[in-house]
Amino acid sequence: MARAGVTVERLTQVAADLADEIGFENVTVTALARSFGVKEGSLYSHITSMRDLRAKVALFALAELADQAGAALAGRSGKDALVAFANAYRDYAKSHPGRYAATRFSLDPETAAASAGGRHVEMTRAILHGYRIPESGHIDAIRLLGSVFHGFVSLETAQAFAHSAHLRDTGASWSKILDALDATLSNWPSD
Repeated sequence: MARAGVTVERLTQVAADLADEIGFENVTVTALARSFGVKEGSLYSHITSMRDLRAKVALFALAELADQAGAALAGRSGKDALVAFANAYRDYAKSHPGRYAATRFSLDPETAAASAGGRHVEMTRAILHGYRIPESGHIDAIRLLGSVFHGFVSLETAQAFAHSAHLRDTGASWSKILDALDATLSNWPSD
């Protein structure tokens, strides 16, 4: 019987919560053991290493974000879908900064292939189909969207825009960026 109610699922959930509180990179087995009131060694019956724990949190966060993005996309197309999808990412990053950081954790190819990462790609492809971007342009467009979303929310959550907040609200900039992405996707260059 697991001590202190420790299961893989609870361990992952507590690690994800802790990541949001102290940062993904600061989550340790020691901190988790403290949360459960157990010795560090007892957690290793549920995880094999710190890398394994980080991967579990990454998989949890990817699935949680995919669920939120999927719910936001339901019934939408075109620019409405783009904005809903982008806002789901931004909102998740702001609400769950540690979990969002975990979504960027490098998974081994087999684990990545079995993760919710594929759902993120499929949702993005669905948005691109609405813009009539040919399959041959999907990888470039997916990389563009991912770069813009991640770049903006990473800078925003790091307070990198604080120096110019008095000039323009970040929400207004985000809206303008989404307008620009919509225009770009609507006028996607042919191969």
